[in-house]
Amino acid sequence: MNNLKVIIVDDELHGRENLKKILIDYCPEVEVLGTAESVNEAKKLVSSHKPDVVFLDINMPVLDGFDFLAEFEDRNFMFVFVSAYEEFGIKAVKAGAVDYLLKPINIKELKQTIKKLLALKNKKISVESPTESDKLMLPASHGFEVVLADKIIRLEAEGCYTKIILTEGKNKIISRTLKEFENTLSDKYFFRTHKSHIINLKHINDYSKVSGGYATMIDGSKVEISRRKAPEFLKKIKTILKPL
Repeated sequence: MNNLKVIIVDDELHGRENLKKILIDYCPEVEVLGTAESVNEAKKLVSSHKPDVVFLDINMPVLDGFDFLAEFEDRNFMFVFVSAYEEFGIKAVKAGAVDYLLKPINIKELKQTIKKLLALKNKKISVESPTESDKLMLPASHGFEVVLADKIIRLEAEGCYTKIILTEGKNKIISRTLKEFENTLSDKYFFRTHKSHIINLKHINDYSKVSGGYATMIDGSKVEISRRKAPEFLKKIKTILKPL
């Protein structure tokens, strides 16, 4: 099994040195090739060392972690975001991050991330930006939880929060607006039927024109389809389901 060659990008010296020490002490399968305190330094390290993985801080002065990624049209490295802030989770998934670690670093979570990275490298699994329908990274008490988009039945707005109803019968309340999810989820299968609802078209049981129009989902809930949205909804449904 090949080792992982990594570089660490963080504008704070303590952040760089702390992660480097943890990797050396607890992750013998990792070789730290170098560290950088800025995007410009990091670009040079990537060019000269060709790392497998970049551990990347998000909040850095002048240019941030996302600016760094934008410098590479064809990335040939995996990357993991390391941040003290939770709010970049959805954007991180869209950017193609393999994982998202919160500071201070939890050693157990870091080792799990390394295991995932090794599997990706050795099995040669593509780590290009995932399609937005693949998964969502949702805030959780321990950091983040990855949820497969196929398991989402529907989303419902509750003020500045969004309720997510899953196929396992569990509901999650996330401090994100419905609009943020609309911008993240694939519009191939997810459809905003109303100002307060987004549904997964894969999980519709039936549709009725009665009372203005509504879809019955597999959890038994009835979701209103606004009159304005109805024509687009019916057109999209026909592209997914084969009418008899």
